[in-house]
Amino acid sequence: MSTDTARTAAADESAQRRREQRGWYFYDWACSVYSTSVLTVFLGPYLTEIAKSAADPDGYVHPLGIPVRAGSYFAYTVSASVVVSILVMPLAGAAADRTGRKKPLLAAAAYLGAAATAGMFFLDGDRYLLGGLLLIVANASLAVSMVLYNAYLPQIAPPEERDAVSSRGWAFGYASGALVLMANLVLFLAHDSFGVSESTAVRICLASAGVWWGAFTLVPLRRLRDRRKEPSAAAAHGWGQLAATVRDMRRHPHTLAFLLAYLVYNDGVQTVISQASVYGSEELGLDQSTLIVAVLLVQVLAVVGALAMGRMARTYGAKRTILGSLAAWTVTIGAGFFLPAGAPAWFFVLAAGIGLVLGGTQALSRSLFSHLVPPGKEAEYFSAYEISDRGMAWLGPLIFGLTYQLTGSYRDAIGSLVAFFVIGFALLARVPVRRAVRDAGNPVPDRI
Repeated sequence: MSTDTARTAAADESAQRRREQRGWYFYDWACSVYSTSVLTVFLGPYLTEIAKSAADPDGYVHPLGIPVRAGSYFAYTVSASVVVSILVMPLAGAAADRTGRKKPLLAAAAYLGAAATAGMFFLDGDRYLLGGLLLIVANASLAVSMVLYNAYLPQIAPPEERDAVSSRGWAFGYASGALVLMANLVLFLAHDSFGVSESTAVRICLASAGVWWGAFTLVPLRRLRDRRKEPSAAAAHGWGQLAATVRDMRRHPHTLAFLLAYLVYNDGVQTVISQASVYGSEELGLDQSTLIVAVLLVQVLAVVGALAMGRMARTYGAKRTILGSLAAWTVTIGAGFFLPAGAPAWFFVLAAGIGLVLGGTQALSRSLFSHLVPPGKEAEYFSAYEISDRGMAWLGPLIFGLTYQLTGSYRDAIGSLVAFFVIGFALLARVPVRRAVRDAGNPVPDRI
């Protein structure tokens, strides 16, 4: 092959890679609206009210004949969706790696989740069972789609680009969440001006997230390429493949060590996200509009933080940058313990601190893990990554709840979360990432 031909081929490959990367970003843009508008803001309070309207005189609903306090229904449903996710993710990961056909599986998961979310428009009256079913389907579909989405990262970005590409994906997601949440808030706060009731406004906000998710999923489906393999009959045995993946990970102990560190500090991150509004309302006495504005502030600053930390990783490496973010998390949550009640300005400062480190911590953790995955096993290993994320998502809230139960103080409960970042920092600091990359059979970037 002549030099000019080789140069042209390299340029074509680079252009194709950039096209795939831009398409890949748009799946974060598509699905992050569900996490922000549905899970974080609107669905929990609304589904709880529906459950209360269906409750018996003692305040219980009876899904499948089981007595459940109406106020706990949303939390239990989220827990059930985690269980379903853990059962399904290994099947999808194994099938994707064995056939090379990630895109049809991504499309199926994305549109099932989008349809379930759009169907939340029909949640009215006492349809709490429908709400629980749609939440389980949407959450599990999102989890499966993220396994497949994340597994594209090693294929569309060479090692030296991975931190930046992952960070841009997270930034797209947070920007999308902020944009749609602003539109939702206009409708929610001014629903009378639009001639709709408050409950109808909430149902429109919920359904719009599903429509957004489905519409923008078309972009990655058009631009991402499958790396086809010959289909294998073993592809259906997802749980057998998960067991094989776990056994294979024992040959890569440093990859396992990173997963353990990620499991700990990410549980702290997820608990802060889910419990900060409880802390703000119950301990600090802040109203709903203040809390929603704080969520919006987190979304906007997470875009800036993800991009800034992506740049920092190019200079200091992903591991050092994540360690720096965990130190910042420790300081921020520690400061949150001392926030005065009835002072929204200081709560906004806390939200700003969280936003600046949130996106970067998540983005760089994803890109760093991608270097530790043996070639050809991306979806299987990322299913383990998602399982380690979701499988321990109960521990932080449990400790938060137990601390409050034992002390009666939400300040002590929020302060207990500092331990997740301190322990996660210590575990990650011990991981020799350069050796881990080599042991996985991947080229070692200049900065990692």
